[in-house]
Amino acid sequence: MSTLKTWLVACTEPVVVVIDAMALVLIVLATVIAFVRGVRLLLGGHADNVARRELWLEYGRWLVAGLTVQLAADILESSIYTSWDSIGQLGAVAVIRTFLNVFLERDIQEVRERQRRAAARQNPATRNRPER
Repeated sequence: MSTLKTWLVACTEPVVVVIDAMALVLIVLATVIAFVRGVRLLLGGHADNVARRELWLEYGRWLVAGLTVQLAADILESSIYTSWDSIGQLGAVAVIRTFLNVFLERDIQEVRERQRRAAARQNPATRNRPER
């Protein structure tokens, strides 16, 4: 292995670990916060659809952020592991994370659209205003 490649691997491996740790922190914190808020909603008797949707949207945004950070780590990792087995495993993980991200973003967009329509029904004056 050339000196430059050895240096690249030595620099990239810890960076990938740090980025994966950052994603882990994002996802764990988001999950704990969503769990606590969900329990509060259920126990507090305020678990209406709007509150649940808001909780889901916020949680979904954080999950998308975590998956995006993990995908960045996968991209970096693919630059240093050049065996076909390693690249295949990284590719499979990247595809799975990308699909999760796409479906989660689609769900978030659908919830936003439903919220926008519900708000427009409740406040007819907003129907004729252009969106920003």
